[in-house]
Amino acid sequence: MQIKIMQFNIITIFPELIDHYSSESILGRAQNSGKIKINSINLRDYTNNKHNKVDDTPYGGGAGMVMNVEPVFNALDQHNFLPDQKSKKTHTVLLSPRGRKFTQRVAEEFSEKYENIVMVCGRYEGVDQRVADHLVDEEISVGDFVLAGGELVALAVTEATARLITGVLGNKESIKEETFSKEIDVEYPQYTKPEQFKDWKVPEVLLSGNHAEIEKWRKNQPKEK
Repeated sequence: MQIKIMQFNIITIFPELIDHYSSESILGRAQNSGKIKINSINLRDYTNNKHNKVDDTPYGGGAGMVMNVEPVFNALDQHNFLPDQKSKKTHTVLLSPRGRKFTQRVAEEFSEKYENIVMVCGRYEGVDQRVADHLVDEEISVGDFVLAGGELVALAVTEATARLITGVLGNKESIKEETFSKEIDVEYPQYTKPEQFKDWKVPEVLLSGNHAEIEKWRKNQPKEK
């Protein structure tokens, strides 16, 4: 049986930003080992004008420029990601401050339910509302703040989701014990050598070798924090 890998498809006007980051560290290793695939899709390749413009002035007036619906439609269409083309295992997202807040639970949902995540990165003053209304499944936000574009968000969503896929991280327990995992609400404090730096000492219990007491201490830390 052919093993399917999870794909992240990021529609952007800055594909080099996606390619550079995703070729390193965890994402780079995961791609090299065939666990995931990250496709950066250059939105400018799907325009119908000689200057490859992807934005225009907003109807009704206002500051800044708005990204056009047409190139987004064309990009989704040519990759079979439109609502009437895609499979149930493909989930399309517009990255937007107005969207559902992305959390570890959403990352778990994405990793468990889908084989393809498609993300549209906005730029300028926003994206034509018809993209949200007709072309994607939902809008996703990483918080109540504004960025220049969706590329950083797309990479955050990709990494948070990819690390939950079997084999991406070397140690299965790393996922279980991380901050915001299902088993633990807040990650306990971590220490390493030296045992003392200036006047700051490692808690004695961690040096005791008593694994039961260490586990008890770790479980109590989130409550104290």
